[in-house]
Amino acid sequence: MYYAGIDIGSTAAKAALFENDKLIDAFVLPTGWSSIKTADEIKRRFMSRGIKEEDMKVVATGYGRVSVPYADKTVTEITCHGKGAAYLIGEDCTVVDIGGQDTKVITVENGMIVDFLMNDKCSAGTGRFLEIMANILGVDIDGLCDLAETGSHITISSMCTVFAESEVISLIGRGEKKEDIAYAIVDSIVNKVASLCNRHSNDTNYYLTGGLCECDYIVRCLAEKLKSPVKTNPMARYAGAIGAGILAQNLK
Repeated sequence: MYYAGIDIGSTAAKAALFENDKLIDAFVLPTGWSSIKTADEIKRRFMSRGIKEEDMKVVATGYGRVSVPYADKTVTEITCHGKGAAYLIGEDCTVVDIGGQDTKVITVENGMIVDFLMNDKCSAGTGRFLEIMANILGVDIDGLCDLAETGSHITISSMCTVFAESEVISLIGRGEKKEDIAYAIVDSIVNKVASLCNRHSNDTNYYLTGGLCECDYIVRCLAEKLKSPVKTNPMARYAGAIGAGILAQNLK
């Protein structure tokens, strides 16, 4: 039997496939303008393995989870990210997921979610904030982080993405170095995420999931702000999908 987890976020869709209890595949696609079309493409990839629909259970999560018509069940991102992180790290932790539309901080104990805090009122502490700011500087998010590593001393004071965007444009007009502006942008989001973590718990075992998990610079900056190591690995971006796949294994 096959069990699939599908995590359709606002910017990227992740899929994880289990054969019985073994993870055999995970991949990511841009969500694009239509979550339904993205879900169809994920299904096509599953079926290309020769899997019959009746031999697969599917749980969907994420921003676009209702756009997966073939899902047997939909589950919240909180539950799926917690389950997926517990599977990947194998120990109690505080999960930090910097998503496209929100940032989630989730406490996992004995493989169960016991508490969470979520910032979904403003995009200033999210991946979308980084994407907007990177576009202003004419780079992608990886390029923004590369620039930030060699920058210093500038800060962005605005707590709102719209005002922060105006502030960045003013810094460019003032002739500030691109590297220093990039540093300020990353510093701003890391400060907001660290603040959310500190409001949530005093844990010292953090695990970063989501699309920024492979950005070493952000991992290092967050660890510095939290004064605690931040663990992650390349599979951490699939935590939501993996958690959904694990939950699919419990479906009758």
